[in-house]
Amino acid sequence: MKGSLHSLQDLKSLQRELQLARKLAEEAAERRAALLRLAEQERRAFELAIGPITQLKASQRERVEHERVPPAPEPLQRQADERAALLQALSDDFDVDSLLETDETLSFRRPEIGPETVRKLRRGHWALQGQIDLHGLRRDQAREALGGFIVESAKRGLRCVRVVHGKGNGSPGREPILKSRVRRWLVQKAEVLAFVQARASDGGSGALMVLLQGTPA
Repeated sequence: MKGSLHSLQDLKSLQRELQLARKLAEEAAERRAALLRLAEQERRAFELAIGPITQLKASQRERVEHERVPPAPEPLQRQADERAALLQALSDDFDVDSLLETDETLSFRRPEIGPETVRKLRRGHWALQGQIDLHGLRRDQAREALGGFIVESAKRGLRCVRVVHGKGNGSPGREPILKSRVRRWLVQKAEVLAFVQARASDGGSGALMVLLQGTPA
């Protein structure tokens, strides 16, 4: 009798465990169904927001490699060649003395330019349109800077410019070395028609007023 009672209790316990397991399984199934319904609702809401969705094929999911466009090469060699040509074109050994007028300011004019043009340049007939200051530059630096300035000024159509070379007070022996070189360099530039020493108000013996090619003088 006692054994039968014990077996009956075990059976009831087993039934309760099975009922609990069944209930847990049903609850889990309900949760999964609820999650699926929620996902479906979100998908439909997304479609309504952006429109119909077309699923990509496997071949369309591959990464797209955009063609790389290399930057434009800088003309470094051409620039170096131009600087070298500029330095070679302006010689320090050029004999300029025979081309200078023998007045107190050692002015210069091309053969096709008349004396009146030099007088007008000295009186300030043309408005000053540009200037370069060569103070503190070494010889090669000054030569390159001056050559580039003259070429660029002529390209821009400037008629009258000033070149400040200094009076040589800071040079060894107070010799105006840069001053004489600037005159040599200017005479060798085809863009230069004439130059005179600047008036006192424009720099005096420390500067030159330079007339460039333009409208007839």
